[in-house]
Amino acid sequence: MKILIVEDEPKTGDYLRQGLAEAGFVVDLARDGWDGLELAKDSHHDLLILDVMLPGLDGWQVLDGVRRAGLDTPVLFLTARDQVEDRVKGLELGADDYLVKPFAFAELLARVRSLARRGRTGLEPTRLQVADLELDLLRRRASRAGQRVDLTAKEFALLELFMRRTGEVLPRSLIASQVWDMNFDSDTNVIDVAVRRLRLKVDEGHDHKLIHTVRGMGYVLEAAQP
Repeated sequence: MKILIVEDEPKTGDYLRQGLAEAGFVVDLARDGWDGLELAKDSHHDLLILDVMLPGLDGWQVLDGVRRAGLDTPVLFLTARDQVEDRVKGLELGADDYLVKPFAFAELLARVRSLARRGRTGLEPTRLQVADLELDLLRRRASRAGQRVDLTAKEFALLELFMRRTGEVLPRSLIASQVWDMNFDSDTNVIDVAVRRLRLKVDEGHDHKLIHTVRGMGYVLEAAQP
């Protein structure tokens, strides 16, 4: 699941990005309303988390722009303003939920997962499957040939990325930005180590291998043998 956070306060934005990434989500972060609106319109996200008070465009304007673009992406507002008229305004513009600062991260996470389930209803499958590999997006579980595969949050996010883009060769730079939210450094082997560990969990003991290395290009998950 891919989330866009639009938050101008650096500590809050970084805190949310890190926490949600550790919970297994792919996270983008915009620091102002203009960048947030462009990212929301140009990239597919399953959920938007918007601060109300933003430089450039405020949260209301970002939401209005998103809805005018025909996007029905679920939106969660984060704000320090706890006025009834603010909540009503957000809901009238098409927001789905409203959380007042300060908040407990556990509550935010529960609301994110609730909105994710609501947003996927009738729009996206809650399970991904490639051959005998299954990923339950709601229960955060993976299985291969009916046997559960225990994954860390990062491994789950990595496998979700592979399965959502089955058959597509993913370069290390894309994996780094989508799963680790970092620029790829050719001097580090963090991507290769993570893929190697995931491959051991997914393919070990199975004749039919699903995760493959494409030399000089990256990695691919596909049902057919290359």
